[in-house]
Amino acid sequence: MAERVLQVEADGGSRGNPGVAGYGALVRDPATGEVLMTDAAPLGRASNNVAEYSGLVAGLRMAAMIDPTARVHVLMDSKLVVEQMSGRWKIKHEDMRRLAADARAIAPAGRVTYEWIPRAKNKDADQLSNEAMDAGARGGSWDAGASKIAVAAPRADDDERAAAPEAAADERADAAPATESGPRPTGSLHHVEVWVADLDAATRTLGWLFTQLGYVLHGGWDGGQTYQGAGHYLVLEAGPDVSGGAHERTRPGLNHLAFQAGSRARVDELTAAARERGFRLLFADRHPHAGGPDHYAAYLETADGFEVELVATGD
Repeated sequence: MAERVLQVEADGGSRGNPGVAGYGALVRDPATGEVLMTDAAPLGRASNNVAEYSGLVAGLRMAAMIDPTARVHVLMDSKLVVEQMSGRWKIKHEDMRRLAADARAIAPAGRVTYEWIPRAKNKDADQLSNEAMDAGARGGSWDAGASKIAVAAPRADDDERAAAPEAAADERADAAPATESGPRPTGSLHHVEVWVADLDAATRTLGWLFTQLGYVLHGGWDGGQTYQGAGHYLVLEAGPDVSGGAHERTRPGLNHLAFQAGSRARVDELTAAARERGFRLLFADRHPHAGGPDHYAAYLETADGFEVELVATGD
């Protein structure tokens, strides 16, 4: 039986470069031409290249959700991204290096190929990215239900793949788990809102870490800030509605946020920088394998009690 191939088409743009930015991505079945999944999001103020890379990351994540065992062929009209991800050009900009590391961590090495195409042949991804930029210009979010790019109804073979998580685990142990019966999972994170007592302190620690992980500061107001990621966003918020008292991660509720952080070397680099900013390394006697012998990660806590986990997704 021939290996399944999924086609990712991705794009991104910035009106001003940097300026109002957004990305769009879709996954297509190359055998039928059907669009299986779409994603788009405004990025606040960002460069065109960051937007292009954000679209790539979103497209690869969708492909992994649909079938983590499939080979992926990426089509983009960004010569820069295609050449850099193919290994022929060096990546010099730090933001793009982080996004490239995120992209490489999503799919196993050797299972993704890249092809440059003219913009005219990337019109569906271009449409999605423009919808995202339009939403960003309005100060809103992309509305999948109002998109001009239609998604095909799931086919039976897609549902069968989603009903067999053990097969996917052989190829991609860290892929999103599928259910044992019923339709394939379509849930995805929209945003996480973290309420803090001291916004300035949280911005210096958590906000800094978010940007180091590739999130883009989208905007802010007197009591909060928004950080846009690839398909979701994070919020730090303080104000009169926040109850008094310190955050306690061991009480019922959210214990910590966990992020894919790239290579082990990148985890080590971020850990050292975070500790210089006042983060405390948790479980130091078992670091970096506090989560188990096969799990390389750093568990860090801010002075005000918020925990984050930085997970290595490659060597």
